Amino acid sequence: MRHILVLLNADAGTMLDRDPEQVRAMVEQRLGHDGREVVVQLLHSRKLAPAIREAGSGPHDTIIVGGGDGSVSLAIRSLHQSDKVLGILPLGTMNLLARDIGVPLDLDKAVEALAHGHPTTIDLATLNGQLLHTISGIGFFSQMARAREAARHWKLWRFIVVAIAALTALRRMGRMTLDVTVDGNTRTFTAFAALVTVNRFSGPGWSRGRLDEGVLEVHVAEDRGALAKLKAGADMVTDSWRGNPGIVSLTGAEIVINRRARRRAWVSTDGELDREDLPLNYRIAPGALRVLMPATPSRPA
Repeated sequence: MRHILVLLNADAGTMLDRDPEQVRAMVEQRLGHDGREVVVQLLHSRKLAPAIREAGSGPHDTIIVGGGDGSVSLAIRSLHQSDKVLGILPLGTMNLLARDIGVPLDLDKAVEALAHGHPTTIDLATLNGQLLHTISGIGFFSQMARAREAARHWKLWRFIVVAIAALTALRRMGRMTLDVTVDGNTRTFTAFAALVTVNRFSGPGWSRGRLDEGVLEVHVAEDRGALAKLKAGADMVTDSWRGNPGIVSLTGAEIVINRRARRRAWVSTDGELDREDLPLNYRIAPGALRVLMPATPSRPA
């Protein structure tokens, strides 16, 4: 961490509530100790993506990105084959990777944590050849993502948005026949959802205890009737899902999911929703990214 480039989304809600120059000065002051060279850029959304792409081949050894999961995913694609270190300031809604790394969600605390952080290597994965850092799901999970995007425009409190998204997803989702192949072994499920995670959700709730296990884990929510489906859906948005007998978890290095009678499917990956060709091919990419880890990680809430 001798030459640090900080790219902040000036349109993020956290930034809109503060004076931009005060934020810039705070970041420079807290990161700039021990003779470090710090460059801070506050960029509007249309200019942030090109700056992130250019950072992958720039002169800085550490790139800190302040934005949402989309910006983080772009930074990972830009940096993963370089020797640069990625730092994350969580300015989005879900902040998936930042939470598991242990970066505080408060901006001032996050900057302070990264200022005293250290580089560490974490795993990534690929879905049909494209990088992902945390989760990818179909069925209930993709419907949750679609409903959450729609509900977000209503500008309600976060817990209300999540509740509305969950109820909408439960209403929309249907039964799927899935062939799930883990390291060459295939099982067939009648399910309403499947979720693949980079490393296991071994922490509290939906969090990962480690980011360097070198494995994937697939969670299949079986369709066992209306009441069982409602309970499984409720368990998925709480901390009790591991104890639900209708949710089957399997671990491996390569996972293939195919939905019968379909050629494409909606898939929610790291907070972004896209149509993907079937089958879905997931592979672990051990030690594929260097990230800035806080000295004392903040545990996910």
